[in-house]
Amino acid sequence: MDADGYCDVCGLRAEEAPDSRPPPPGRPPPPRPLGGRSAGTLVTGSARARGSRRTTSAATRTTSRRTAIGAGLVDVPPAPPVDPVSVVLANPEVAEHKRFCSGCGVPVGRSRRGVPGRLSGFCASCGHRFDLVPKLARGDRVGGQYEIVGCLAHGGLGWIYLAQDEAVNDRWVVLKGLLDSGDEAAMAVAVAERRFLAEVQHPGVVGIFNFVTHDGAGYIVEEYVGGRSLKQILQARRQANGGEPDPLPVDQAIAYILAILPAFGHLHGRRLVYCDFKPDNLVQVGDHLKLIDLGAVRRIDDPAGDVYGTVGYQAPEIVEMGPSIASDIYTIGRTLAVLTLYFPGYNGTHQHTLPDPADHAVLTRFDSFHRFLLKATAQHPDDRFQSVEELGDQLVGVLREVVAITTGEPQPAPSTVFGPPPDDGATIPPLGLNAADPAATFLANIHGDDPAAVVAQIGYARRTDQVPETVEVRLRLARAHIELAQQQGADAGAEAARAGAVLDAIDAADPWEWRAAWLRGQLELGRGDFGAAAAAFERCRTEVPGELAPTLAAAVAAERAGHGGAAAVLYDLVSSVDPSYVAAVAGLARCRVAAGDVPGALDAYNRIPRSHRAYAQSQLDAVRTLFAAGRYDEASARLATLDVDERLRVEITIELVTRAFDDARSGPPPGRSFNGRPLTERTARGELERSLRRLAELTPDDQQRYALVDQANTVRPVTVL
Repeated sequence: MDADGYCDVCGLRAEEAPDSRPPPPGRPPPPRPLGGRSAGTLVTGSARARGSRRTTSAATRTTSRRTAIGAGLVDVPPAPPVDPVSVVLANPEVAEHKRFCSGCGVPVGRSRRGVPGRLSGFCASCGHRFDLVPKLARGDRVGGQYEIVGCLAHGGLGWIYLAQDEAVNDRWVVLKGLLDSGDEAAMAVAVAERRFLAEVQHPGVVGIFNFVTHDGAGYIVEEYVGGRSLKQILQARRQANGGEPDPLPVDQAIAYILAILPAFGHLHGRRLVYCDFKPDNLVQVGDHLKLIDLGAVRRIDDPAGDVYGTVGYQAPEIVEMGPSIASDIYTIGRTLAVLTLYFPGYNGTHQHTLPDPADHAVLTRFDSFHRFLLKATAQHPDDRFQSVEELGDQLVGVLREVVAITTGEPQPAPSTVFGPPPDDGATIPPLGLNAADPAATFLANIHGDDPAAVVAQIGYARRTDQVPETVEVRLRLARAHIELAQQQGADAGAEAARAGAVLDAIDAADPWEWRAAWLRGQLELGRGDFGAAAAAFERCRTEVPGELAPTLAAAVAAERAGHGGAAAVLYDLVSSVDPSYVAAVAGLARCRVAAGDVPGALDAYNRIPRSHRAYAQSQLDAVRTLFAAGRYDEASARLATLDVDERLRVEITIELVTRAFDDARSGPPPGRSFNGRPLTERTARGELERSLRRLAELTPDDQQRYALVDQANTVRPVTVL
């Protein structure tokens, strides 16, 4: 841990500082649901307004648990080191289709009527000077110690050069243009202003060694990162695919993004924003990643700094509101989209949108991934994730879903915002408690689970000013009123109205508090308004796309509305990722039985691991499913293998044999058998008699034992003497 409180491995601070940006005037509440619009633009000029009105929600607490490529879920092949000399350009020249004015972004230096375009001159649109000719040549010495070897590439701020540092063992370094200016005095000022970049020291961020001027131009001196950028990895995949586009697999692309998030957290913790994230600026070296090119990094509180970005990645609000953590998050979402989707219009037709999911199978196959992209690239910054930690926690959940779907192997993990999935018959997990809330200790120590007592305790604590009326207090109060409305004999209408009033107050105070929508969905589910419940849960699915609980809730709403097919798809997804969601397993089995798919129902029950305490109950339900389908032999054999109390086994046997007996008396279809013998009324009577007598032996109460013996005598087969 650094002395300033930042981890020297992952770069995240122990506790995130709240966002203190002032709100813009007249900002209306965000639309519901998110529109999923995305944008990017090259911007130069001073930002006029700053920030947004949203503050970080209490629901975005995080675990900051990601530090390596793959997050422990994906194997990403390492990138071999690259010899720096091998990537020096033999003939450095900016391709004509990449020549743009750095002042206004219009094309410059283009050929006309067979006459080659000029590499230097003035923009016909804005009059800004452009010069695409490298200013440094092999052998030039910059800053008295950096000997230029050649050009590596041309970036947004000019040519990028490879050099050797003669003052430090001839180590390889990179020189990058600092500003597009020929004023040497201005360069000196700019260099002084940018020295804060040297303070950024993180294993995921390229090191800044120095700032120098040469012939009126300013340069950042960075460490040389000898790996492959994600853009180069994409290009290599395309080449290996015969020239056809071959985007990264979704799990691998997510793994790259997760690995670099601690670097963003390090920058944001120091009130810095990267501004120009894209595949070009993320380099893999071995099994590590680095952010390169810090030329666009800005202080969040810089009121007049020029802002640089790239069309197709840049957030749409940059000019009006300036760079922010939310604008960096936008570039992360856009980069992830470009890595996984081939949509050449990302910097044109789709500059402000994501492509149609119908044209991209990964968006339909991995619904949570699509929802993640929608939120990360929302049109307004307030509608996005509000920190890279919040984004990262949800992205880990998305990755688990992607890996589970791809491999067929469950990927369970604790939720960061919900409690553990119930295994006691309850359907939907409760919201977790935010420990950072001022009332958290009080709420954690409320006595008992009686909702009426909870309402009384909260009311007394508020009247006596023992606790502030925080969002956690309101959420707990609303939940208690919902539970009262669902209790038998309660004044359901009045309690539901009280719950609705509390939720309305939460929405009025913070329209982005999705947990109010979560409780509203439960309220409407209890009222029987399944359409309203489904709409509320759908919003939650987009707000926290990495969480399984909202998908489970949406499945429950769909099933109760009679949409068994849609419910089965959602139950299947939840139980495939985490079979400890017992309600999802049971729901999937119900839907499959209703559709006549008994083998599918058995497969659902088999998802619960043997180590789970609900395993035995799930297997008993599977036995009942087999009996209901007339598959008596299979049911009896499965029951015999279960490790359950003998009395319970006998009781279940009696329940099932009674059903077989009724079936036999009504004339079962040919071919049905029980314990290897054809099912007849006589064989059913014999099985039922034996089971009743065994239960009598296990019953200590005399009266109950006598009753069971009498019942056995009643059903026993008639014997002919």
